[in-house]
Amino acid sequence: MDIIKMKDWQLGIDSKRPVVIAGPCSAETDRQVFESCLGAYKAGAQILRAGIWKPRTRPNSFEGIGAPAIQWLNRVKKVTGLPVCIEVANTKHVFEALRNQVDILWIGARTTVNPFAVQEIADALKGVDIPVIVKNPINPDLELWIGAIERLYKAGIKKIAVIHRGFSHYKANSPYRNTPNWEIPIELRRRIPEIEIICDPSHIAGNRDILLQLSQKAMDLNFDGLMIETHCNPDEALSDAKQQVTPDQLGKILSQLQIRQSISDNQTFNTRLEDIRNNIDILDYEILSMLGKRMEMVREIGEYKRDNNITILQMSRWKAILKSRINLMHKKGINEEFGRELWENIHKESIRQQTKVMNTPAENPQPKG
Repeated sequence: MDIIKMKDWQLGIDSKRPVVIAGPCSAETDRQVFESCLGAYKAGAQILRAGIWKPRTRPNSFEGIGAPAIQWLNRVKKVTGLPVCIEVANTKHVFEALRNQVDILWIGARTTVNPFAVQEIADALKGVDIPVIVKNPINPDLELWIGAIERLYKAGIKKIAVIHRGFSHYKANSPYRNTPNWEIPIELRRRIPEIEIICDPSHIAGNRDILLQLSQKAMDLNFDGLMIETHCNPDEALSDAKQQVTPDQLGKILSQLQIRQSISDNQTFNTRLEDIRNNIDILDYEILSMLGKRMEMVREIGEYKRDNNITILQMSRWKAILKSRINLMHKKGINEEFGRELWENIHKESIRQQTKVMNTPAENPQPKG
């Protein structure tokens, strides 16, 4: 697709990172919204949020107050002067938001996964100059995420940002509610360099204990901002109680963040960094050369197996390789999960190479025996 240019628009009130979006998961009462958002404002939020309509997994869960709660947000908007944003999932939500002068809309993960729903929202916004933030779909599908951005862009919406809120998984022992899969928003940034990425550590974590850790990770990856669910009394919240923080806790998280720069004016640093990167380029070339030589040997083994009518997969050999290589990588200080995935990919390519060889007739067939 064409690279989307969005340099002319920034979510933040100023150029400082991070842009902070905060407020309760759900708008429950007028007082709760006011106290939560006013506290978030005092803690450093630049944009206020609240869930007006809540798409829940189970129908007997709290599903939000609906349109009347927008006025609760607008009341605190008048006091703080900050823009407010809400989630919209259909055209009715869009019309209610526009009618009540909401400043920013976001499309949730459960909606992003449905191209029909995204297209309806995009059509409803044609001719409207309003910022829209797109959360990643619940499943780890980058193309689906980009597709939602494209639908809005083609409808004339130029003020688009995204929210990384993690992806669903089935790991019972995972420390996360939603797996971060950081490589997906990183690839999105490569594909659409100018787009702003906001991290939602609340939904990634599922609990408030690791919000600072996740927020720092997002800043270290040069994300543009954070969306952190903030509630005046989170333990009594009607939705997602464990992942919400008080305004005071939000302030502590923001005060402890180390904000790093993407570039430096220090010429000594830049020169040394360039030297190290050049050395890495040389090593990468050597790694690829060695990998190419390994695949040559793999193909040679494939020919030998073919000529002697032996199967490609030798499970005992593969188990031994995987165990020994992971042990070696561990001694080198390389993460075991990465090591396993690396060697599984090498093995997968080796099987592909041997399969091709096995299904190609030998030029000079060797007699059996």
